[in-house]
Amino acid sequence: MATKVVAAARVERLASSGMEAIPTEYVRPEAERKDLGDAFEEVKKSAERGLQIPVVDLKGFDSDDEAVRAACVEEVKKAATEWGVMHILNHGIPIDLIEKVRRVGKEFFDLPIEQKEMYANDQSTGKIQGYGSKLANNACGRLEWQDYFFHLIYPQEKSDMSIWPKDPADYVEVTEEFGKQLRVVVSKMLSMLSIGLGLEKERLEMELGGQEDLLLQLKINYYPRCPQPDLALGVEAHTDISSLSFILHNMVPGLQVYYGGRWITAKCVPDSMIVHVGDTLEILSNGRYKSILHRGVVNKEKVRISWAIFCEPPKDKIVLKPLPETVTDEDPAKFPPRTFAQHIQHKLFKKTQEDFTATK
Repeated sequence: MATKVVAAARVERLASSGMEAIPTEYVRPEAERKDLGDAFEEVKKSAERGLQIPVVDLKGFDSDDEAVRAACVEEVKKAATEWGVMHILNHGIPIDLIEKVRRVGKEFFDLPIEQKEMYANDQSTGKIQGYGSKLANNACGRLEWQDYFFHLIYPQEKSDMSIWPKDPADYVEVTEEFGKQLRVVVSKMLSMLSIGLGLEKERLEMELGGQEDLLLQLKINYYPRCPQPDLALGVEAHTDISSLSFILHNMVPGLQVYYGGRWITAKCVPDSMIVHVGDTLEILSNGRYKSILHRGVVNKEKVRISWAIFCEPPKDKIVLKPLPETVTDEDPAKFPPRTFAQHIQHKLFKKTQEDFTATK
């Protein structure tokens, strides 16, 4: 007789129940509560302190003027070196397409939970794509205040279309087009970051698998309103395993990055995307580019939705290690060679606030 799979508790259902106090399994330990609070309040505090994630206009990289292109590369390099994260403007993806991406993602999460459960993943069997909620598999045993939908969007021939939402009707069309256009932006960013390391512009992309093997994984994060945002996290503190991660959102704040010993809450910059340096790029650059510690905070007033796209190398084809050009006698290799699969398994970047305090 088959065992019935019991669906995980959905945060959306908890949030709509009218509760005034969140369940204990969502309450973060005291050690994680520094700068933790309602996202709308925290973004004001960060603005008052004067620290903000850099904003970089990519328009200059398309200029015919070599000096203008070089200045753009220098801005990207500086942000990746000092912060490991930046807002990018004039990235090349039409704003109307981004609005469609936001619309179809919101329409999926507006569906009844029972309908979304048709796409439920099953992490216990390794089926990670689909609709889900975070399991308590972290060190503190706490849950995150979010539901999500996760799937591979590029290359299309490697995507499992059977788990893509059928509702809304244009979800597939819109998301496919977004994947194609974002892939162009990925190449542009990797070109600039390659040049920033003194390498040929194609080098990083080649090291990461190129057009055929570099994957784009989309995770739509749905953060319901939370009655106690000073106790909960939408996403716990982590670094991304990817090479680069791109983030869109519905103009509701929530991203915090750890910089200078404090959590800085990102402001919402219209018409921009956020780009994170991930672990893989930190390894290839021998630590010159920083994989930044970040987390997601929630709020009482508005649902936040974000679209995180992770650019990942193939799991076993490529050995990740610092590129020879980044290694010197004075700056020896900081990371032992490993495949991406090995990096996922061991996750050597289990960084904590304390680890970063000494280096920022």
